Amino acid sequence: MAALETVTLVLGEDSPLPESAAEVEGLVRLLRGHVAQLGARTAPGIPVLLRAQRLSSDSVPEGYVPSRVYLVRLAEATKELMAHVEPGGPEPISGKGRRRWRRPTVNVLRGAVFAFALACLVFAASVPRT
Repeated sequence: MAALETVTLVLGEDSPLPESAAEVEGLVRLLRGHVAQLGARTAPGIPVLLRAQRLSSDSVPEGYVPSRVYLVRLAEATKELMAHVEPGGPEPISGKGRRRWRRPTVNVLRGAVFAFALACLVFAASVPRT
């Protein structure tokens, strides 16, 4: 949730660009922390994670425009990483060992129930009446 708020501070339509270098540094520090936290919750070696980590490790460029461009790029990478990480589970997703199954969507569950009910109906109709 905090990562979403920080990204919205940077990328939001109504959000102004930071005026001072200290504000930029503060936002970069927050985004780097979010990248580290989100990185612990995803499998290592994923391109989205590698891009975000690479941007996090870069230093903030000097100058007004380059530093703001860097801040926006880091916020976009953090947003992509947030979209990639599964919500809800605090445990990391391991790249090795047991495979973790994704939770089925509501429509998949509805379809499974419908198919089961249809199969029961077909079976009941095929049983000879005595």
